[in-house]
Amino acid sequence: MSDDIYEEIFERNRRWVKEQKADDPDFFEKLATEQHPRFLFVGCSDSRVPANTIMGVEPGEVFVHRNVANVIVNTDSNALSTIHYAVDHLKVDHVVVCGHYGCGGVKAAMQARDLGILNGWLRNIRDVYRLHREELDAIDDPIEQQRRLVELNVEEQCINIIKTAVVQRNYLERGAPRVHGWVYSLDSGLLKDLEIPFGDLLEKIREIYRLTPKPKRELDLDDEP
Repeated sequence: MSDDIYEEIFERNRRWVKEQKADDPDFFEKLATEQHPRFLFVGCSDSRVPANTIMGVEPGEVFVHRNVANVIVNTDSNALSTIHYAVDHLKVDHVVVCGHYGCGGVKAAMQARDLGILNGWLRNIRDVYRLHREELDAIDDPIEQQRRLVELNVEEQCINIIKTAVVQRNYLERGAPRVHGWVYSLDSGLLKDLEIPFGDLLEKIREIYRLTPKPKRELDLDDEP
């Protein structure tokens, strides 16, 4: 970035502030008071996928976490802390995992290359490929195969979020949040809802990843010969 472009950022910021105040003189005072987002958006770090812009919402309406290829790993304290804060403290109603077609992280994970420090991160996407290898290997077109892996990666990351204690507990206590999977198309600008069956997934996940003891009656029935 040249010095001229760098300085231009601050000029653009001043213009933006002026425009916001022209529309609403109290905009920043209200924004500074507190936030009440209804959405947590887990997206890719790709510069072409800005959450607020593609969702058409204003600052303060969506809480955001982004990383390479929108991956949720159970050892990533950054992602898990964001989910915990959004769900337990901000009480968001919806958690969205949003991938995008043409994702560089997904494309890299499909290549037989040593990518150094990225290897460990991309292994999570390769694990998704391993889980769905039969379906993916049946797709002859490499572009369509990559697009399908983008979708399957979103679905698996939704499952990883549903596994978390904070999501399970909040849903059982207050009926929220619901977890959704979206894919953004760079060439059309449109969002696609993958229609993740949240209720069914939660029920199946709790059979194995249950984080609260079973009721005594349920335990007694299980213990019967």
